Amino acid sequence: MSSTVDVLAVGAHPDDVELACGGTLALLAQAGRRVAILHLTAGEAGTRGTAAGRRREAEAAAAALGAVDLAFLDCGDGGLRHGTAEEDALVTELRRLRPELVFGPTPADRHPDHGRAHRLVADACFYAGLARRGTGEPHRPAAVFSYMQHDPFPPSFVVAIPAEAWEAKERALDAYESQLHQPKKATPTAGRSALTKVSTPEFRQMIVGRAQHFGLVVGAAFGEPFWSSLPLAVTDPLTILPGGPR
Repeated sequence: MSSTVDVLAVGAHPDDVELACGGTLALLAQAGRRVAILHLTAGEAGTRGTAAGRRREAEAAAAALGAVDLAFLDCGDGGLRHGTAEEDALVTELRRLRPELVFGPTPADRHPDHGRAHRLVADACFYAGLARRGTGEPHRPAAVFSYMQHDPFPPSFVVAIPAEAWEAKERALDAYESQLHQPKKATPTAGRSALTKVSTPEFRQMIVGRAQHFGLVVGAAFGEPFWSSLPLAVTDPLTILPGGPR
């Protein structure tokens, strides 16, 4: 069977992938790649918003990024489960979507759900390739790369994000009115309900500043860092030279 999507981005909560790798997803979609997003929970245990509201926000964000598929699993927000049932549910989605590349959380991060999600994603991507595990045609993605969320790490590579893709990411973040500071709104979202670290103006500024930092490193307007557990294959080193002024 051929690939249904090229790339699947998996996050523990709605807004995780948009914050961490939304620019990369927009870049790929704008280049004609088929991109999908899967949230392992609806964010039902979050301080702000509701599960139903966050689903609506996620739909708007996915549309802004150009995703062709959006799915949710029920792995339990605020204590994310990563047992056999959750593995099987994710295996089913991997076999349905058949991505060549998967983006997911890092092994450890400020929110415990993120580390648990990493283990679930890594395990399910392997199990999805076993013919005698579950139902459906086996499919194992070629690679799983981890995006940066709260805790920094030395990246294995940085995706250079042009202005057009970054603008799409900003539109996706604007969709999360219940979760993130909205600098374009007359009445900031943070002032309407309980303040969290993620809803502060400083957090939104950090997302921009970090992307500008990594963009400068690789000679681009913005950059999004990723980690790989394995070395990366490069067939032509000239294609990975930094851009911009030297």
